[in-house]
Amino acid sequence: MSDSGRLVLSVEGGVGHLVINRPERLNALDAGMIDELGSLCGEIERRRDISVVILSGEGRAFCAGGDIDAWSGETPKDFGHGWIRDGHRVFDALARLRQPLIAVMNGHALGGGLELAACADYRIAETHIKIGQPETGLGIIPGWSGTQRAVRRFGAQAVRRMAMFGIIYTAAEALREGLVDQVVETGAGIGEGQKCAQALMQRGPDATELTKMLINAAEGEEVERVLEAFAGRIAAGSGDLKEGLAAFRDKRKPEFGK
Repeated sequence: MSDSGRLVLSVEGGVGHLVINRPERLNALDAGMIDELGSLCGEIERRRDISVVILSGEGRAFCAGGDIDAWSGETPKDFGHGWIRDGHRVFDALARLRQPLIAVMNGHALGGGLELAACADYRIAETHIKIGQPETGLGIIPGWSGTQRAVRRFGAQAVRRMAMFGIIYTAAEALREGLVDQVVETGAGIGEGQKCAQALMQRGPDATELTKMLINAAEGEEVERVLEAFAGRIAAGSGDLKEGLAAFRDKRKPEFGK
């Protein structure tokens, strides 16, 4: 179990539970939390006892996005070089986890919170929540792939309505627009997420991982990594590698194809 106080990772029965635990700020993310989330993504990726990840928020919000106090005083250069790029780096790592990621939106998901949920493979919304991208109302843009990954996963028009016109969706409306996959009663999100996780773990783990990678590549999420990962698996399973390594250790010329 990893527990910094503001981000909590626990593992039970093959399911990793990643909780944003800053309810007094509606789970808004600051720079330290972004860095820690990146580290946790690396840990999750490496751990073989985690087959599925459930992401949720503590308290009234799933995530209210980036903490305004954390970025509003930055220079434009620092804002672009640090805040935006660091957020992209970490959210990319979250979206590209080898494990399936289920977002349980048990509270409002606004701005960066919706961008966070967009990283998931499956989104469960509790019926009371609101979803939107209010950034342009503050004179700023959705900066953590809210105009890129969100468009790939939700469609351009749904993002236009939220990001340009400020439309805030209810859970039922978000389901209709394809922003979430399932709506459940308030308080039922974690239980439903656990059911989905158990169903996923009944499927072939390698096939599920490879299928996620292929779907991501089809969306333009990680084409280069997927190509090299697939090619690497093929090469690593070939007789050529075995012979090449043996020849290297024996200090001789390899005899491939025999």
